Amino acid sequence: MRLLFVVTEDWYFVSHRLPLAVAARAAGYEVTVATRIDRHSEPIRAAGLDLVPLELSRRGGNPLSEIFSLWRLYRRVRPDIVHHVALKPVVYGSIAAMLAGTRAVVNAVAGLGWLFTAAHGWARLARPFLGRALALLLDRSRGITIVQNPEDQAMLQRAGVRDRCLRLIRGSGVDVQAFRPGDPAAGPACVMLVARMLRDKGVVEFVMAARRLAAQGIEARFVLVGDPDPANPATLTESDLLAWDGRDGVEWWGRRDDMPAVWRLAHVACLPSYREGLPKALLEAAATGLPIVATDAPGCREVVCDGDNGLLVPVRDATALAAALRRLITDAELRRRMGARSRQRAEAEFAQEIVIAETLAVYGALTS
Repeated sequence: MRLLFVVTEDWYFVSHRLPLAVAARAAGYEVTVATRIDRHSEPIRAAGLDLVPLELSRRGGNPLSEIFSLWRLYRRVRPDIVHHVALKPVVYGSIAAMLAGTRAVVNAVAGLGWLFTAAHGWARLARPFLGRALALLLDRSRGITIVQNPEDQAMLQRAGVRDRCLRLIRGSGVDVQAFRPGDPAAGPACVMLVARMLRDKGVVEFVMAARRLAAQGIEARFVLVGDPDPANPATLTESDLLAWDGRDGVEWWGRRDDMPAVWRLAHVACLPSYREGLPKALLEAAATGLPIVATDAPGCREVVCDGDNGLLVPVRDATALAAALRRLITDAELRRRMGARSRQRAEAEFAQEIVIAETLAVYGALTS
């Protein structure tokens, strides 16, 4: 059985899907990965996976040309299963798979993206039409769509996707052996936000909360880890981030690839996002045994149980965010207790072995 992954970026595949692909290969699948090849091709090839270059723009591009490129890819590789990851590969890939006669399709909707979080403009007007278009593409007899949280599942159900075409699998899992608790770092409490530097990740609210706490005399570090994403309309610029770096306790570290070590420098994890699928950064933080402050938004509340392993605050509310962060910054025992619960939840609910087993079961259901 040949399994083809279609992902826009090689770094995202390595971060979110490589363990699944390795497990599929161990289970007997021949695995091919189609993605834009940048700086992360070596781990893919080292895992014994076939790698095919694919230029699929995440912003803009010619839809007909990109769908045709995918059709040619499917006709050449002839996969028994194609696994699309993220919204654009799901939409264009589903069209191409129908045209190519691909036997079975798995669509991983890893959050519904900025189109479903934008508060105004054409994005808000387009939502009902996109929802219906998704339903027409995803509601097929030999296809299963994987969603990461109940809200996304309900949205697709309302759009017309039948229950038998949907599976709820919570995130891409976390390696609980690589991400482990360590001794608390010395010095002031370090609050860490790990994400692409996008407005809808709540980065602006995070900086505003840091300013409020600095004005209140609260001593803490507020660390941003991640780079801007020029392909995303919600991106912040490098000049924005450099303007914040070094002021009011805010530090911008840029992208880091040594995340197990980076998370062990933190005392509190924070993600004030507007909407998520199920954020891998919070799974890593939970496995590291950190208390978490996040928004009461889809995806985030799957990881954080308010008052148990962290605190939930309203979306776009920097005042409430500052209050929740202050509570954890000033109470080491509360951090310890909530962090211990984060680790327990990561092991019991989000270990990558659980997610891999559930996804392999989806492959089996489509090909049996």
